[in-house]
Amino acid sequence: MLQKLPHAVGRMLAGMRPGLEKIVAARTDFARVPSSIQVTSAAFGDFGALPHLFTEDGDGTSPPIAWKGLPELTRSVVLIVEDADAPMPSPLVHAIAWSIAPATEGLQEGALAGASDVALMGNNSYLKPRWLPPDPPPGHGLHRYAFQVFALDAAPKLAVHPGRRAIVQAMRGHALARGLLIGTYQRV
Repeated sequence: MLQKLPHAVGRMLAGMRPGLEKIVAARTDFARVPSSIQVTSAAFGDFGALPHLFTEDGDGTSPPIAWKGLPELTRSVVLIVEDADAPMPSPLVHAIAWSIAPATEGLQEGALAGASDVALMGNNSYLKPRWLPPDPPPGHGLHRYAFQVFALDAAPKLAVHPGRRAIVQAMRGHALARGLLIGTYQRV
């Protein structure tokens, strides 16, 4: 959708970025939570480039994500994916998957497409309960996509497709551990 924007628009907006300090894992109520979950992907390394397949320029499917090191008392897992460099005041939410069973060790490629037998889906920033493929404006520079995993001591009780605010509120006081994997993408 944004690939048709002129490069000049992307360059004009280059300084507008919320930054990694505004992602959920960096919020003061979660920054003190131990960062002991190891988050990986078979498709890209930490701070590595997301393959085109997983972006708006490719098939737009969600990448595979794996995690390990959940605390013993984990009752539920939440995954939140945010673009820390979207040209807006807050990070753009690309996906929310919640109520993931603690025995689950990750999500397969394409698992964030919508209806899932592994997780309940929250709304992305476009108010859709599915993966929103990376689609940065041309000329805006490198974007960092934060794949954040949270281990909770209880399963949140939420509406059918919660947004970022609702999921953050439900996680407060229940996060036992967190983990982070950064994928990057740039449209030239």
